[in-house]
Amino acid sequence: MPYDIDPRLLRAFLAVAEELHFTRAAARLYIAQQALSRDIRRLERELGAALFVRTTRQVSLTADGTRLLPLARRVLTAHDELAGAFRAAPERPLLVDVGVPIGTAHGVLEAARDRVPDSCELVARFHSGLTGAAAEVAAGRLDVSFGRIAALPPGIRAGLDHQPVRLEPMAVLLREDHPLAARPAVVLAALAGETLYTAAGNPQTAEWTDLAERLFAGRGIAAAEPFPEIEGSQEFVRVVRKRGWSVLASVEFIEVPGMVLRPLVDPVPLSPVSMVWRRGLRHPGLDALRAAARELAGRHGWLVPPGSAWWLPEEDVRVMGVRG
Repeated sequence: MPYDIDPRLLRAFLAVAEELHFTRAAARLYIAQQALSRDIRRLERELGAALFVRTTRQVSLTADGTRLLPLARRVLTAHDELAGAFRAAPERPLLVDVGVPIGTAHGVLEAARDRVPDSCELVARFHSGLTGAAAEVAAGRLDVSFGRIAALPPGIRAGLDHQPVRLEPMAVLLREDHPLAARPAVVLAALAGETLYTAAGNPQTAEWTDLAERLFAGRGIAAAEPFPEIEGSQEFVRVVRKRGWSVLASVEFIEVPGMVLRPLVDPVPLSPVSMVWRRGLRHPGLDALRAAARELAGRHGWLVPPGSAWWLPEEDVRVMGVRG
């Protein structure tokens, strides 16, 4: 009597014993029927006993097969318990806020998904701004977000780590019939006298509104009056079109029918994007996100300011480690 039976042979036996059909048993095990028959013959040789009676119409257990069935079940249950006791616990899904399904954060997420096994889930969330998302990260209800970390309150920043990802050029979203819409790019000074929507009134995006206020200061550009938080891209498109707003945006932005996106120049205003996570977080998904961000930033020069004149608040220059 053998003392060491391959569990694979016992699994083959159990599948046939429960299905009483070799074709169905082979399909259940995702192996060829010929391979399954070979495993059953090998098990019978090792045990020195016939386990099945096979005819052209049916398969049935012999007396020895009937005796083996409960023993095989107990052995395989114990084998699975042993494997489970020493198998690494599966990583929990990592919750990643990308704001909208377009742009820098979304690109990093997609690149990171290509770096992790199927067992590692990177689940997208869509918060409207880093100020709101960072509070969720600090509270443990969200794992990773993207945005301008320099504007976060010190108490929140103290519990976060970050990695600079991109100096994203800013743009303006204009109605198709706006006098500036025909230009391929809009000189910043040309916006003097204009009123732009900057998400004022939305506490979740305070870091963006603050950046806009700094950009507009001394340039004669006004920010639209505060408006309640607009949730979702469809509602944003509806409100913007209805109110006829021009919008301060980034160069990668959702499409709004009847409006055009134009980059801002002379100087090029930059929106600093960092990847932000809770201090002390360890997760292979975070490692993949950080690696993807580094690779994309290096490939596309995301952290290199444009050669022409550019604008960025001094505090953001320090936080992002900008040189030049």
